[in-house]
Amino acid sequence: MRFTLRQLQVFVSVAQQESVSRAAQLLSLSQSATSTSLTELERQSGCQLFDRAGKRLSLNALGRQLLPQAVALMDQAREIEDLLNGKTGFGSLDVGATLTVGNYLATLLIGAFMQRHPECQVSLHVQNTMNIVQQIALYELDLGLIEGDCQHPDIEVQPWVEDELVVFCAPRHPLAAKGQASLEELSQEAWILREKGSGTRLTFDQAMRHHPTPLNIRLELEHTEAIKRAVESGLGISCISRLALRDAFRRGSLVPVETPGIDLRRQFYFIWHRQKFQTAAMREFLDQCRAMTAGVSRSDEIVLPTIA
Repeated sequence: MRFTLRQLQVFVSVAQQESVSRAAQLLSLSQSATSTSLTELERQSGCQLFDRAGKRLSLNALGRQLLPQAVALMDQAREIEDLLNGKTGFGSLDVGATLTVGNYLATLLIGAFMQRHPECQVSLHVQNTMNIVQQIALYELDLGLIEGDCQHPDIEVQPWVEDELVVFCAPRHPLAAKGQASLEELSQEAWILREKGSGTRLTFDQAMRHHPTPLNIRLELEHTEAIKRAVESGLGISCISRLALRDAFRRGSLVPVETPGIDLRRQFYFIWHRQKFQTAAMREFLDQCRAMTAGVSRSDEIVLPTIA
């Protein structure tokens, strides 16, 4: 065999970082050692894997073909190393979650997983759908839990549990007493919405796409908690997941406004790269997520695990 695992590790890191110096820093190697390892891999195989433009490296067609196989091989090598060291094979797990899933489900899910597998190094990255999909495509994350649509050809998408958005307002708002609103009434209100690129905003825009009157969007915010505070302060009405609002609805600090004419249902999904090797940690975490939502019809009915 003309290549080593170290050479493949360097190749994967350089491909993901698009820089020898950043890859060297990540691998705790000198820049010259990293560059030599990459050069040797290309020399021994008799082909180039990158297009070079100054200090920036970008994968060429052959490099893009090699990357998923190299990533899968490195994941398998780590599992073999863990087994040889007497570990259970739960080395690490990098999870990406969109904001609703990340803030209201994923943290407790990961906490419960770490209690069962304290030897596993787990990291959680909470961002909007667009960013999570991009990181999964680049093998920067093992697994994604998303609330938006994903049509990327290299990504496996599996449904998890249904979710529903709900329009809501402050208790003092005129719509609070009515408890519901028509499309015409909604068009007269000031709106505070999630930013474009988020799964929540995509679902809302799709539900409202046939509405002839443009909405008065006063604010666009990246965080659901900021939206809730703004609505509580009387700045307008909004529409986010029932899951994010269930505690506020119980307290009465926010009030749901039913919208019979609008379908605000959506799905939470698991995503991962089609060519990614599924580690034991990935398989176990997916099983745990599915077990938690077994028999649940909607996300706000999930009984969350207790972290001691």
